[in-house]
Amino acid sequence: MASHAVANRAGIAPMPSTAFERFAGLCGMLVGVVGFLYSVSFIVLRNDLLSALFLMLGGLLTTAVLVALYERLRETNASVALWALLLGLVGAAGSAIHGGYDLANTINAPEAIPANLANLPSQIDPRGLLTFGVAGMALLVIAWLITRGGQLPKGLGSLGYLLAILLIIVYLARLIVLTPTNPVLLVPALLTGFVVNPIWYIWLGLTLWRGRGGETAAR
Repeated sequence: MASHAVANRAGIAPMPSTAFERFAGLCGMLVGVVGFLYSVSFIVLRNDLLSALFLMLGGLLTTAVLVALYERLRETNASVALWALLLGLVGAAGSAIHGGYDLANTINAPEAIPANLANLPSQIDPRGLLTFGVAGMALLVIAWLITRGGQLPKGLGSLGYLLAILLIIVYLARLIVLTPTNPVLLVPALLTGFVVNPIWYIWLGLTLWRGRGGETAAR
């Protein structure tokens, strides 16, 4: 407590908890795996139960990763890092709620839903506004902070830009193109779900797991 008080009086941000960083690193690696499994269940298997479950779990696990990222990135720009955290948490919460809603309807499906109602977008996360759109915006800010500062590998920031752009493209494609097999939607969705998203989160998770000492040594 005394060290935190001294750090705050001196205008220096206290060091984040090593235990929490390791926990967040584990969560990051799990987000990468769960995101890949979501893509398999949604695109390949077309299993509503599994895709809803993985969507919900991914959103919940992402919250810990975002907090650990904020602790690192606020050293570069505290206000911008807080903005990224808020955007990211909104996106993660939207993903978790959307997945939980779909999971509830899959486990206990309503007896009858009119076709016109069944085709309506989710009121919680319409066409992936939060899961893809807002999450992509958060990643743009996070990638900028990573490349501007020295708390995380620069390559992670560059890959973060690519992931952010892909997520925003996926949202816009889901908003405009309603046919899942359309290449405009399918190609970025495949790249995001099977390649870029898993790599980015697993890389980030490993970096957080190793801690600041391990990350500095790696660079």
